[in-house]
Amino acid sequence: MLARIDTIALDGIRAIPVEVEVDLGRGLPMLNMVGLPDGAVREAKDRVRAALKNSGVQLPARRVTINLAPADLPKEGSGYDLPMALGLLAAMELLPPESLRGRLFLGELALDGRLKPVPGCLPAAMLAREAGIGELIVPAANGVEGALAGGRVVAPETLLELMRHLTGETPLAPVPPTDWHQALRDEESRAVGSMRDLADVKGQEHARRALEVAAAGGHNLIMSGPPGSGKTLLARCMPGILPALTLAEALEVTAIHSVAGRLEGRAPLVTRRPFRTPHHTSSHVALIGGGGVPRPGEVSLAHRGVLFLDEIPEFGRSALESLREPLEAGDVGIARAARSTRFPARFQLVAACNPCPCGHRGHPQRPCRCTPIQVERYASRLSGPLLDRIDLHVEVPPVPPETMADLPSGETSAQVRQRVTEARLRQLQRNGAGVLNADLDGAPLNRFAALDAECRTLLLTAGRKLAFSARTHNRILKVSRTIADLEGVETIQAGHLAEAIQFRLGGRFPGSG
Repeated sequence: MLARIDTIALDGIRAIPVEVEVDLGRGLPMLNMVGLPDGAVREAKDRVRAALKNSGVQLPARRVTINLAPADLPKEGSGYDLPMALGLLAAMELLPPESLRGRLFLGELALDGRLKPVPGCLPAAMLAREAGIGELIVPAANGVEGALAGGRVVAPETLLELMRHLTGETPLAPVPPTDWHQALRDEESRAVGSMRDLADVKGQEHARRALEVAAAGGHNLIMSGPPGSGKTLLARCMPGILPALTLAEALEVTAIHSVAGRLEGRAPLVTRRPFRTPHHTSSHVALIGGGGVPRPGEVSLAHRGVLFLDEIPEFGRSALESLREPLEAGDVGIARAARSTRFPARFQLVAACNPCPCGHRGHPQRPCRCTPIQVERYASRLSGPLLDRIDLHVEVPPVPPETMADLPSGETSAQVRQRVTEARLRQLQRNGAGVLNADLDGAPLNRFAALDAECRTLLLTAGRKLAFSARTHNRILKVSRTIADLEGVETIQAGHLAEAIQFRLGGRFPGSG
């Protein structure tokens, strides 16, 4: 007897249809598996055999062949357990073949027949919706995640429960839909109160302004200053001034976290913009992604959010240089001998560093103890091409104690967030859906960031004196466009351009004068 059942394989965050074929034939009792299975898939035969036995089904003494098609696509993970078990049941004529048609199955089996959660259920649900598949069946712990895409999802607890559903003995009710638009609004109101507030930052008006500009246009930002000047606090205020995720963005972010196996079963939708803070000992694989089975790295987990690299010169040179492609392209490609995979990686880089190894270079009161050679070595850790991809360079000087005591609290994150949200709405209406000023390039940049004669003269003079690269020139235009959007004007003015140039040149970075 031959049975066929549909499931998926993952390619990045995209689900690819896979057909599981199960054949019961004559010959010595054994189970063969073909179709490029990895170790976890090959081990499925022992889990399936035990789960069937503990569900009251004994495998016959027959030769079993399981094929995972297409055969040239690598198959990884434990999600093939459930399709294999159901294929065996259908081949043994314990399930009617028509009960498997028009359904997509995914799940891991425990030895007692329980269904355990697996990564990738949201991409599977998206594939089921696009392909017109009537029902997605996933473990109970993945049920709410599978329902995010809006299709019919059934989430049984055990294999026996699923068998009764498929035979019609005890049909299971689908997972009820959730109003995720309302969930996002509720999460937004809760999140604002739980994040660090800009009102906690005393002084640092220039850095606060840079943070607002970066948030409004989706620009990258690096801050330099001595220890304790407030760089980390400023960075941690960034999520509080960013607009809330749209539902489309939330689903995109959730799909990445689903593939990475980082979702919670009860609240699977990622409702807050990611804020990732990897340690400086992280390898380039941890940052970019990879491994034998490619998995998303920090740049992808920060998609649509913020990647904060504190003490950025302490990161390994190879790890930092690997950021150059995703900063420019908005995604990252991982190539292996067997396959190549791409993951989304459209994030905002926020970095912080000291001006020298001791941190006191240029400090008005504390002398720097570093030798010129030490400063030069420290400077070499941040390459010119990497710094060239960062739009805003800001110095964060120390705030004197007497000033700290007398300064009143500044604007709250909620006040700044309102301006940032309005500026982003202007960009999206002008640039097109999903295109922030930081993403503009080519003809759209020339059209939306056009300069008058005065501004062209100012930019030309600054470019000649300071030897701007073509990338620097374009990034100054993008930041100027954002500053104009914050003011609600359509034409870039000389003041906007001058402020953008100032942000490009500001900051006492390693190796600067």
